[in-house]
Parts: sequence; structure tokens; C-alpha cells
Amino acid sequence: MQADSDRAAGRPILVVPYMWIGDFVRCHTVVRLLRERFPERPVDMLSTTLCAPLLDYMPGVRKGVVADLPRGSLPLRRYLDLARRLRAERYGTALVMLRTWKSALAPFLAGIPERVGFFGEGRFMLINDLRWGERGLERMIDRCGALALPRGAALPEEWPEPQLAVAPAELEAWRREAGISPDGRPAVALGPGAIGPGKAWPPEHYAALAKRLTADGIAVWVLGGPRDEALAGAIAAAGGPSARALVHPELRPAILALASADAAVTNDSGLMHIAAALGRPTVAIFGPTSPRLWGPLNPLAAALEPPGNGDVRRRRTRDVPVDRVFDAVREALARRHAARTSR
Repeated sequence: MQADSDRAAGRPILVVPYMWIGDFVRCHTVVRLLRERFPERPVDMLSTTLCAPLLDYMPGVRKGVVADLPRGSLPLRRYLDLARRLRAERYGTALVMLRTWKSALAPFLAGIPERVGFFGEGRFMLINDLRWGERGLERMIDRCGALALPRGAALPEEWPEPQLAVAPAELEAWRREAGISPDGRPAVALGPGAIGPGKAWPPEHYAALAKRLTADGIAVWVLGGPRDEALAGAIAAAGGPSARALVHPELRPAILALASADAAVTNDSGLMHIAAALGRPTVAIFGPTSPRLWGPLNPLAAALEPPGNGDVRRRRTRDVPVDRVFDAVREALARRHAARTSR
């Protein structure tokens, strides 16, 4: 073990994160921890094409290694090709967040000297700094962050928050391309998409919210990918001329829209984590998931949950009323305005 650490010293570090958008953003905490521990060692992240735009806005990440590997099969040639690319970077350490053996295969084939990960799926040979106790950690951030600490180290009381930073010039360019001119009105971005049963606030609720916001003099931008086109269009139509559907097949425009908005309303989704990491006041709507376990480390303007104290898995997102979300948005915008005018 010590020999592996000695061979890793001074060489770049590779983070193999979860590839869901929200979890990918969470793993920026791992990057920040590694930069604090090893300021002289560059940190790269393995990424999918979908998540790759996030890397351009993550301080402390040198670059991404993009590889779209299928979940349900093992195309050995593609894994060997990825291993060849990793070997060329001369990584000294790989932190493998996932417990699957396939996630550790390319770092092993690349001969990365130090490969850190939790026990799982019979990967004793693939991981040579094998950690235990993952199942005793409730939150994903605790599991991911623990791998960036020395073996046996106690978890900190507070983790570094994920950060995303966008240059003002890029925001101006995005506004021009999108045809959005500053008119003095606040803009609220809506993220109605969600992955997972019951996590999406109903479209009719988003439509009613868009209508109320625009009636109150607030511009509304409805974000989403290609599969959200009909949904975003219907919500924007309910909001009238002051609402726009900003649907795009790539993630970057959504990142820039959230960075340009004055506030965001989202489900428990990847866009929630992006908006929070950008420092935008975010009203997050939860149903069958707990904000304590699945919310971002970054502070939210509001984490709204359905009434009642029953089994969280049985809660219905639709039971969060539109009035409550509207009031939370108005409060978030008022606080943002007060903070700006007090500078």
C-alpha cells in the first residue's frame, strides 16, 4: 500500500464520479478536498458527453476525460481505449466513487498505481486502497467525500460546497444569442424535468406558477432537454408573452440560463444542484425524497415538502401547493434585491 502511494506522489489525480448530473455536481466537493490536500497535483474528472459542459465551470478541475460507456454491456475494446487514454495522462491516483466493478476497470487496466474506492461487487484486484463502511453513511456526499480523505480519517462537520462559476462575458454572449435583452424585470428559471417516480411537480402546477409570476411582472424561462419540448412549451404558453421555453439538446445553455436568472424553481433534479452551485436562489420542490439526504450542500432559498409526517417515500410532490411555491419565489427575489441594493 505504501509503495502504491509513493508511486502516486506528485502525479495527477483522476476522479471517477457518478454520471447523473446532480451527483456529478456534488462530486465537485471531492475536487475541492483534493485541491486542499494536494495543491501541487492536477485533478481531472471522467465524464460523459452529457456532463462534460459542467467541467468548464468547476474551479480546480484541470480537464475532463470524456467516455460514453454503456451501462448494460461490457464493450472491452472501448474500455481498453479508455485505459490507453488514461495511461497517457500518467495518473498517480484514481478515486472511484461508484461501487461497480466496471467503474474501476479502466483505471486498473491503465495501471494507475493508487486506486481508491469502497468495497463492492467483488473488485478486490481492481481497487488496491479498499475502504469499508460505505453503508453506514447515509448521504451520498459523505460516501464520496470520505474517499478524498486519508484512510480512517473522521468526516468533517461541514464539507466544502460545490461551486460553479461562469464568466460574465459568456453570460452576455448567451443573452445575445438567446435574444434576451435586460429590461429591468427579474427572471425566474423553471426546471420541470425530473428522473424518478413521483419527483416531478405536476406540469399544471408549473403552468399555474408561470402564469402568476408573469402577471406579477416577472420573466419566466422554462428549461429542459429535447424530451421536455412539449412540456416546456405548454408551461411557457400558460405564462403568456413574458414566458419563454428555452429547450436545448445540450446542457450548457441550461447552465448559462440558470447563471443569468435571478432565481430558479426546480424539482429534486440535476438542475437543482446546478442552480444551487451557481449561487442562484433556488426553490426546490421535494416529494418522495428527503432534502436532508438528497438536497445540495449549497444553501437553498427554500426546500418545500408536502405536508404530513408519514413515510417520505409515500409523499406526493403534487401536494406542494402553487401558492407556497409562488410565495417562496417572491421572498427569494426580495432578499436578492435587498442584498444588491445594500452593497
